[in-house]
Amino acid sequence: MKVAVVGAGASGLFVAGCLAKNGQDVTVFDGNEKAGKKIYITGKGRCNLTNLCPPDVFLQNVVRGEKFLRGAIHTFTSQDAVDFFEGLGLQTKVERGNRVFPKSDKASDVTKVLEKHHCKDVVFRFNEKVLSVRQAKADEAGQFLVKTQKGDFLFDRVVIATGGKSYSSTGSTGDGYAIARSFGHNIVKTVPSLCAVKLKDDFVSALQGVSLKNVALHCVADGKKFSNFGEMLFTDEGISGPIVLSTSSQINRSKEVELWIDFKPALDEKQLDNRLLRDFDANKNKDVESVFLGLFPGAVAGVFAKVVGLEKRKVNSITKEERAKIVGTIKKFPLHFLRLYDLESAVVTSGGVDLSEVNPKTFESKKVSGLYFVGEVLDVDALTGGFNLQIAWATAYACAKNFG
Repeated sequence: MKVAVVGAGASGLFVAGCLAKNGQDVTVFDGNEKAGKKIYITGKGRCNLTNLCPPDVFLQNVVRGEKFLRGAIHTFTSQDAVDFFEGLGLQTKVERGNRVFPKSDKASDVTKVLEKHHCKDVVFRFNEKVLSVRQAKADEAGQFLVKTQKGDFLFDRVVIATGGKSYSSTGSTGDGYAIARSFGHNIVKTVPSLCAVKLKDDFVSALQGVSLKNVALHCVADGKKFSNFGEMLFTDEGISGPIVLSTSSQINRSKEVELWIDFKPALDEKQLDNRLLRDFDANKNKDVESVFLGLFPGAVAGVFAKVVGLEKRKVNSITKEERAKIVGTIKKFPLHFLRLYDLESAVVTSGGVDLSEVNPKTFESKKVSGLYFVGEVLDVDALTGGFNLQIAWATAYACAKNFG
């Protein structure tokens, strides 16, 4: 059986290799000059290739498509992914939060083992963008006609693995959505996911580059509350970092968003007030900002003093009510949401091919026999930490396993 795979990214490489090992005649088309261009930039160039947690825990980190993905994630687990890559000769390591990386810290090594070992029996056609896919005519030798920049090709089956619309420089320009639409598929509106957040607050530019650790970012989005704990940082226009990326995926379809930081989530208000009292007692004749320097990174101390309206005040002049305000603001430091950064800078795309129109076991279109969708082109996405790449591997594996 002749199979065309459109896209040589994570899901495309994985499904192509699995299909070839199952005896299919597989050709991969990609408009780029090489495979896995987006893989090269994942995990800051290190490639967080999966998250080593049980399937049920994994699915708790899926933002869209949890029910749809349940079968695939149980069929090809995170441990299966680690075993698979180790079996190809790629040594791995597990870091904080169960995140799995190549031991070499080189994302390029992931692409190399996929292309050279997993896909050794696959034909690659690089620098060859697929312009359209249509059902072949009755007198044509195949079910689908794949039209590229260099010619027309007939195939029995087609797998769309084009990814989303984020990082278009890697080739993710939404081509898969156009192909899906041409076959009558609905495309759920695409929005950025795992991206930085822009704020209205004027002080953010003064904090650019400042990193915060062990803080909690809370939000209420259209009445739903979300909380993420860990690291974040300020950009010239807002905030970024791991907990901000996770928050972005939870609020990217919300109309009303309230954000705040808890700088000291390990302390309740009474414990925090006791600490302030001790600090104030030791610094009675100093500016209150000197106490704040012991609580926050340097630049944040000055901004915090302005937010609570206590800049240039002496510690011995602070009233009980003002101390209560300080405590309350440390626990709920307000941020004023403007919008998310755009899709171009998002790690993944939220939205895509409507899941109700795809078989969750085979990943075959319910509308067109022989047409399949895997990976990010589907309306699935998850939090940061290796979950999205695992979705790529798992959907590709399940598709190949149940191919027909």
